[in-house]
Amino acid sequence: MTLVTTAIVPIILLLAAGALLRYRFLSDSGFWRGLEWMSYRVFTPALFITSIAGTDLTVVPFGPLLLSLAAPIIAVAGLVIALRRALRANGPQLTSMVQGAIRINTYIGLIFASALHGQGGVATFALASTIVVPLVNVICVSTLAAYGDKTAAQRRLPVWREFLENPLIQGCAIGLALNLTGLPLPDFLSATLGMLAAPALACGTLIAGAALHLTFRKRDTLDIGVATVLKLIVLPLAAAAIAVPLGVTGVTLASIVLICAVPTAPSAYVLASRMGGDTRLMASITGTQTILAIATLPAILALTDHFAT
Repeated sequence: MTLVTTAIVPIILLLAAGALLRYRFLSDSGFWRGLEWMSYRVFTPALFITSIAGTDLTVVPFGPLLLSLAAPIIAVAGLVIALRRALRANGPQLTSMVQGAIRINTYIGLIFASALHGQGGVATFALASTIVVPLVNVICVSTLAAYGDKTAAQRRLPVWREFLENPLIQGCAIGLALNLTGLPLPDFLSATLGMLAAPALACGTLIAGAALHLTFRKRDTLDIGVATVLKLIVLPLAAAAIAVPLGVTGVTLASIVLICAVPTAPSAYVLASRMGGDTRLMASITGTQTILAIATLPAILALTDHFAT
């Protein structure tokens, strides 16, 4: 009941508010692009810095964390590609299904992490992000490069620059450096980062609501269904099946399951647009997963907790 009142209900309300604002009051796409830029490049990195810098990270088993996240993500992406002929998917459709099966919505995950375990949950989720974000980007960019529509693709930065310039990875790196070195931030800088971190969760969820888009064709049912089942059910359960035998418990286990169980991020649409993916299918997968995850995410967390104990 606590999870329902502290995470699920606020997420539903903020998603609905974002959609309402986008389609009734703030229809200027430039406003939402600006808010997304601020949230992605300023608010969320500040949240990662403050959370990681102030948390005891010695209790996080990095080896099991890495294995429990990397192995199922690689396996699920490979499964989608292996099923291409059986699904009769063209190249752009395949790329959107791969993104839909492994990409993560950081904002929704952070709200659940905060509701479940407070600052420690946010910090551990942020650490998990340092594994998942680069890995997912390598897989998605490589898949789009191989199967995307070359005539529709736009020029992109080299993959290694995408990682180095990723603000979430930069925020994690700064937070880790501060934590490991024990260097205290000046009070004025710590207070400034705290103020910048405060809007991250609310703004990120409003943006996700504004990006909701559901447009279906008959063919889409199979594609959306496969990507959604893999992302919201198979991937988190596979991660838990690896983590639990390795002795992972508590906050770390919750973060592993959580980061695998969150829906696909709206940013997947941007990547699909830039590299020749199926943008319409990508938007439909994202919208469907965002709505369904409100029910599947707490169920997966409860199931994992039951078997872990």
